[in-house]
Amino acid sequence: MDALPLPVATAAPRAVPLTHAFRWFEAAMRLFKVAPFSWCALGAITLASELALELVPGVGAAAAKVIVPVIDCGMLLGAAAVDRGAPLELRFAIAAFRARPAALAAIVLSALFVTAVETILAYAFSGANLLANPSDERLTATALLVVVGAGTLASLPVAFVPFAVLLEGASFARAFTGSLRGFALNVAPLVLFGALALILTIIGLVLLWGIGLIVVFPLLTAASYAAWKDIYAAGMTFKP
Repeated sequence: MDALPLPVATAAPRAVPLTHAFRWFEAAMRLFKVAPFSWCALGAITLASELALELVPGVGAAAAKVIVPVIDCGMLLGAAAVDRGAPLELRFAIAAFRARPAALAAIVLSALFVTAVETILAYAFSGANLLANPSDERLTATALLVVVGAGTLASLPVAFVPFAVLLEGASFARAFTGSLRGFALNVAPLVLFGALALILTIIGLVLLWGIGLIVVFPLLTAASYAAWKDIYAAGMTFKP
């Protein structure tokens, strides 16, 4: 069995109405309902991987910023699999590591861009160094909200980079230019999507001391997949 889904033929990005942001979350719920326990298991693997790496002294927090985004792509691949009627399997958690080097580089670089924005703002607002100590006590609730919000906004222009390299087989450069084009055409719906994602993330952080993220992570990834499909694969319908 192939580790990665076959690339999907896509068109150039198109502009969609603001209200499509809500449709993306509706589609995410349909995908989630197909295999809720498997989705939560993938979310738990992602969360546990980040927490475990951050416990490693010295380089753990920095390593998490490189490794976890690739693990997180397992849910992206899972969304594509469920959408075409295939089972959601735990093997997707490591499937993205089999991608070509250029694809992995694009995934990691897009994630590091968001990390850079969050790290700079965290230090500016509280003096906390997220790379050295993600749980620094100087990072107050207000500062954390600013950091997470800024990270969410910063992620929008590069949100479709992983989809381009993993599902379309796009080159490193085309993945970034294509994602930027999609964002430029859909600033309003994507900002609304980011606001809704931020609210869900805060809820996930509050519920059971962050355990709620094992549900939030899959929902956000599935909604991102729905957004990618809506913007880049016009005319394709969801199977669930």
